[in-house]
Amino acid sequence: MVDTASESPVIADSETATEAQTEPNKEPQVEPLAQDHTEPARMAEEVAPMMDTLVATNANTHMMTNTNPAPAPETPQPDARATLMVAGGCFWCVEADLEKLQGVLEVVSGYAGGTADNPEYGNYSKSGHREVVEVTYNPSVVSFREIVIYALKHMDPTDPDGSFYDRGKSYAPAFYYENDTERNDIFDVIQTVDDFGVYEKKVAADVLPRPQFWAAEDFHQDYYKGTLSKLKYKYYRNASGRDDFIKKHWGSDTGPILPADKAPFDVSAWEGFQKPSDEVLKSKLDALQYKVTQKEGTEPSFSNTYWDNHEEGIYVDIVSGEPLFSSQDKFDSGTGWPSFTRPLYPEAVTEHKDYKLIVPRTEIRSRFADSHLGHVFSDAPPELGGIRYCMNSASLRFVPKAAMEAEGYGAFLTLFE
Repeated sequence: MVDTASESPVIADSETATEAQTEPNKEPQVEPLAQDHTEPARMAEEVAPMMDTLVATNANTHMMTNTNPAPAPETPQPDARATLMVAGGCFWCVEADLEKLQGVLEVVSGYAGGTADNPEYGNYSKSGHREVVEVTYNPSVVSFREIVIYALKHMDPTDPDGSFYDRGKSYAPAFYYENDTERNDIFDVIQTVDDFGVYEKKVAADVLPRPQFWAAEDFHQDYYKGTLSKLKYKYYRNASGRDDFIKKHWGSDTGPILPADKAPFDVSAWEGFQKPSDEVLKSKLDALQYKVTQKEGTEPSFSNTYWDNHEEGIYVDIVSGEPLFSSQDKFDSGTGWPSFTRPLYPEAVTEHKDYKLIVPRTEIRSRFADSHLGHVFSDAPPELGGIRYCMNSASLRFVPKAAMEAEGYGAFLTLFE
């Protein structure tokens, strides 16, 4: 790693559709693709981007309606915006990856770090620029540090001389900072990754003061979404080895959290939970709770316990009592079901593909009790992070803030400080 702000080098080790009363339904985003950076210029003219999602108009949805826009949740600030810059090789790939991160509002591909003004794709490397992306994000949803972690997991940060088969400093990884806090966050992430031994080599990404950003040509923006360009993107990305590298070192753990940062709360009390027999569950739960949690049923919208609950507290699994969501992340989606921008902590829930309807959905289940909770969609307002966890009240039990200590959830009171 090289930190140009230091006197001496830093060691390179360094959910508009009809609303209904059944489970959510929305086609996931189309995953596009690219071409070879080794060619002198990226070719082909970009056609209008494909629709990111298929808008379902049938009654089998929990999708949000445009006639009832969702107000802000209790905690995330809709107008909060910040930017950062990062380099991770091909900016098509870095842009595509970062745009999938909850809390990211926009990603723009560009150039930075060189000596010439107004660089273009044909000459940027000659003046010392490298391919970078500028990320606009909501800091009340995702932090600077979390974006650094996520970006690092989606590149090869150990190669100081390029990125996969794109060679040269113009493709080398780099993290940029504007103040000491950001600089310290970057080095802390790098040190944590090195200590954990994820890679065979130490992280060698440059750590640099943030320079002026020059947006790349329109042709390069959202390249992975173009009707034609996505095919070249897919070919390029597959051939580059980027995804194989990510899978080798991180597996499915590609989110904005490091192994050392996991389990911010002590959930050991639920780790040994043994799911009761079906007979016991039927006696413990009412008919709707049993249908929803055990048979993947759906409760009626606008006629359930928590859709309009605004009291402070946490939501726990009705079967096991394991903590799942916080009122701090709850918002009015206009759907009639309780909606959250995120779970209480990343590992609190598990995701599963659901093919019960025409298009696949992502089912959300509790980690320990394996209760069906609902589905997750990429249709929340962008300023809230874009992700909506649409849950069933019948799967949950609400524990008011005032009762959390007495009920054994005192450790979670820090959420409300």
